[in-house]
Amino acid sequence: MPTVTARTLDGYRTEIKTRSHTFYADEPEETGGSDSAPTPMEMLAGALAGCMAITTRLYAERKKWPLEGVDVSVEIERMKAADYPGYQGDAQFVHEFRVRLAFRGPLDAEQRERLLDIAGKCPVHRAIETPAFFKTDLLEALPAD
Repeated sequence: MPTVTARTLDGYRTEIKTRSHTFYADEPEETGGSDSAPTPMEMLAGALAGCMAITTRLYAERKKWPLEGVDVSVEIERMKAADYPGYQGDAQFVHEFRVRLAFRGPLDAEQRERLLDIAGKCPVHRAIETPAFFKTDLLEALPAD
C-alpha cells in the first residue's frame, strides 16, 4: 500500500498526500478548526462507506449481477465501554459503526443478502474490526516530498 503523509498547516487544517492525490482534514469551528475540510473521523467513515460500495460493485460485476448502484451511509459514535450493552472487554471506550446500505437495481433477495455479506468483508471493514498494531517512530522531521 502506498504511504500516506499528513502535514499540519494553519490551525488544525492538515494536508494529506498519497500517490498523486492531495486532500485535507480539519475540525469544525466549535472545536477550534476552520471547518474547511472533513474531520479525520468523517474521513474514516467515508473510507468505510467508499470501500463497502466499491467492494460490492466489484463483486456484482464479477458475478454479472444487475447492480445499478450502491448507496452507503456511516455514522460513528464513541461511547464509554461500561455503557455499551453486552460489552465485557477491558477497553475504556468502544465505537459503534452504524451502516446503512441500499443496492439499486433488479436484484433478487438472495443477491441482496450476498452483497450485504460481501460489503462486511471489504478491506477497510476488516481493518477496523480486527486487531491492529501500531509501530510508531519519533523522527526529527519527515523527509520533504
